[in-house]
Amino acid sequence: MTVSMTKTEKIQRLAELTARDETTSGASLWKEALRRLRGSKMALIGGAIILLFLIVAVVGPWVAPFSPTAQTWRSEVFPNQGKFVNPRAENWFGLDHLGRDLFSRFLVGARQTLLVGVVSTLIGLIVGAIIGGVSGAAATLGGDAGRRFDSVIMRFIDMMLALPSLLLAVSVAAVMGQSLTTVMIAVGVVQVPIFARLLRGSMLAQGGADYVLAARALGIRKRRIVLTQIVPNSLSPVIVQTTLTLATAIIEAAALSYLGLGNPDPAVPEWGVMLSTAQRFFDNAPLMAVFPAVGIIITALGFTLLGESMREALDPKLRG
Repeated sequence: MTVSMTKTEKIQRLAELTARDETTSGASLWKEALRRLRGSKMALIGGAIILLFLIVAVVGPWVAPFSPTAQTWRSEVFPNQGKFVNPRAENWFGLDHLGRDLFSRFLVGARQTLLVGVVSTLIGLIVGAIIGGVSGAAATLGGDAGRRFDSVIMRFIDMMLALPSLLLAVSVAAVMGQSLTTVMIAVGVVQVPIFARLLRGSMLAQGGADYVLAARALGIRKRRIVLTQIVPNSLSPVIVQTTLTLATAIIEAAALSYLGLGNPDPAVPEWGVMLSTAQRFFDNAPLMAVFPAVGIIITALGFTLLGESMREALDPKLRG
């Protein structure tokens, strides 16, 4: 029977994976994980979705049939009268309330969505890794003073983890003001405690390994042990979490844009902004909301499927 776990317990469980022996049947942990991934339908589907999303995001602005900001068919739509243009041969996704081609806006908006997801994830990864790395090093090799320092840092991280992620992101965005940069920073801040606790837990799991004890016995400096031994061997769960975080980052960024905290210029296409704009006309033009919503859902699903597959590949117990 599957037992549900809290956010902190899931992070701790993923961190403990690095404590496993990295030799199983003569194969390294990652080689064995890659072998499982190749045989996982869930991983292949997730990888295919991500690849399609990346292609659309990269080439979208060049293959878009029309300008995403040009109101070429403005005379054909009358939002006040509930008259919109549905999908047709010339406009595959129809037109929005200003007579702009929705298909072109969808293609160009994919790049903005990818940019927000990647940048916010990098913010969370870099800041969280610094905090978690320092805390983990202090707890592992810092003695009593280091453990006290680690305890203080982790209590602050636990406070951040206890807050609902969207509430924390909205609070940060509200303080900083409306902009695309605000969305990236707000979503990145939400991910900081996850990466911090994950890397710190992974480093603690590695701290008692034989190679660390041998290095200390040989008199190698603690800083060198941390940087060249413990940290490199603690990155496996962080890589997995990065994939999962991209999914939540895209959803949370879209949520902030939907709440009006994203790019203040609605002319710039981005899936979250498109969804926010479409809500005003949902009764008469539901397809305006359907296309960006489906794009967000499927993209997040792709990253989630691949991330969960990687997590299960690293830990056979999670495969049930």
